[in-house]
Amino acid sequence: MLPKRRVLDAGISTGSPSEFVDTILQLGAARSSAYVCFANVHMLVEAHKDPSFRKVLDEANLVTPDGSPVAAAVGWFHKEKQPRVAGMDLLPVLLVEAARRNQSVYFYGTTNEVLQAITKRAQQELPSLRIVGAYSPPFRPLTPEEDAADVAAINAADPDLLFVALGCPRQERWMANHQHQIKACMLGVGQAFLVYAGLEQRLPVWARKLWLEWAYRLWLEPRRLWRRYLVTNSHFVYLMARKKLTGGIGS
Repeated sequence: MLPKRRVLDAGISTGSPSEFVDTILQLGAARSSAYVCFANVHMLVEAHKDPSFRKVLDEANLVTPDGSPVAAAVGWFHKEKQPRVAGMDLLPVLLVEAARRNQSVYFYGTTNEVLQAITKRAQQELPSLRIVGAYSPPFRPLTPEEDAADVAAINAADPDLLFVALGCPRQERWMANHQHQIKACMLGVGQAFLVYAGLEQRLPVWARKLWLEWAYRLWLEPRRLWRRYLVTNSHFVYLMARKKLTGGIGS
């Protein structure tokens, strides 16, 4: 497993994007009921505030530095260069590699419209990819019976990789709660579904390198995201500065 470095209160896995891809596919092939979190600033601040969510990240097999500030923080605190490993970038690469290695995939979450668009693109670009299921659960807490039925359906489909898009922190808690129940490597990729489906555009690479992706998403969804980006991001900067000044870097 890839080594983790502490950033604030969360262990962030480190390595190259190709190492993450290979490790994820190994976890899928092993059917070890693993789960992977893609950590951005919002997730680290939630882990700082909520011990139960911190436990979710601590018990994840991998926690990628999804956000550029998270990747940079690994370098600031631990003196090692760490590239960003974003779910939006890894999803298409994992599908290509799954097709090449004859591993199967299942899409869980979001809406039927998004799932149809994802499946259509994957089937067109990767005809050998084994898509064994796609399901959009209701946008409400599931009853125990509904949840058990979803787990049974996923296990019956027998995927190597289960891509989960329920929104943060719901998808991370869902994966943690279903560890040892679902026999697959679960990946909480959230917004990556919309991008892969072609329903949301990403900024050019040069703009992402300037850390402007948060501003773009805020412009797209100001009512939903203003607090997360303006308040949460400011709080993250404050926590990072305080940690740096006090010399607490974690391990």
